[in-house]
Amino acid sequence: MSYAMNRNILRWIIIASSFIIISLILWNTYIFFQNFKAEERIKMQNWSFAQSELLKSDADENVELTLKILESNHTTPMLAINKDGSLGTFKNIDPKKVNDALSVNNLMAKFESENKPIEVFYNNEIYYTIYYGNSPLINKLKYYPLALLLIIVLFAAVVYFFYRSSKIAAQNKLWTGMAKETAHQIGTPLSSLIGWTEILRSEEVNPSYLLEIEKDISRLQTITDRFSKIGSVPTLERSDIVKETVDSYEYLKARSSKLINFTINAPDHPIYVQLNQQLYSWTIENLVKNAIDAMRGKGHLKLTLIEGDKEVKITVSDSGKGLPKSLYNKIFEPGFTSKKRGWGLGLSLAKRIVEDYHNGKIKVLHSEIDKGTTLQISLKIIP
Repeated sequence: MSYAMNRNILRWIIIASSFIIISLILWNTYIFFQNFKAEERIKMQNWSFAQSELLKSDADENVELTLKILESNHTTPMLAINKDGSLGTFKNIDPKKVNDALSVNNLMAKFESENKPIEVFYNNEIYYTIYYGNSPLINKLKYYPLALLLIIVLFAAVVYFFYRSSKIAAQNKLWTGMAKETAHQIGTPLSSLIGWTEILRSEEVNPSYLLEIEKDISRLQTITDRFSKIGSVPTLERSDIVKETVDSYEYLKARSSKLINFTINAPDHPIYVQLNQQLYSWTIENLVKNAIDAMRGKGHLKLTLIEGDKEVKITVSDSGKGLPKSLYNKIFEPGFTSKKRGWGLGLSLAKRIVEDYHNGKIKVLHSEIDKGTTLQISLKIIP
């Protein structure tokens, strides 16, 4: 408990520190941007002052420094508009963009939104007004915080997915170990049950009793085999899915409440798919038990096999409480359950068995509140 609390505290410290660092970077970037704009304005004010000095100068006066200042602007786009509204001169602008009055007015409006115009005086009158925009460097710098945020978000996403993957891997390792240990623990009493069955047979016990006991022993062996396969790649064999589905369904029907009306519609001929029989029967068991729980032990349960050109579809329909559409995908997530008791692993295991091991699909085909739910499995048919 103390370790978990310390880990949570450390996590929040890291998150808070990251937020502070990001805020400081963004703030410093903003300050740098404003300072750069201020320097850009000073440069344009110097340019306008040099232009004013050039207007005041005599023909024989040395204006070399003034001309150097006027020629120093190689990046900032600018328009010099005469007092009558006509275009005086321009710099660092494509001539095609100032070929008519409308284009000039659009540029003036754009530049005025970026920077306050500067007025140039001659003989105490406004000679012309300088409209200037942001230099290419400022325009690039403007998007720097967004690029920085994007990099930070991507980095955080990588860290998150790495952490999530590590956590899932650790959980999978734990579940695999628990499953294999469960298979090992079941093995001992199972061997004893097999021995007791042989003793009962020698005592001439009613054969029908022995038959049912043997069915349950066989079921326990199947369960043990299932758990022992978790964490390893299962072997798939060409199998008749009709027979495997009917056998699993009938077994569950015989051991379920008599208040449930079981029906099954299946073709009367074999349909072959690549299948691991133990894991597939586990899937059918999980779907049927989930349907029984949804009906609270009373209702109608129907299983249907539909043969297509390339796929066979297995649907399990119940008359239970149904699901809202928002839960169609969520019910397959590990740990999700609507029951007071339960680990929320049945449907997630079914999804993993069908999609990861058999390259099939499982989904909620249809559901209505208080009317029932239909789940569908799709598997590829083989010759």
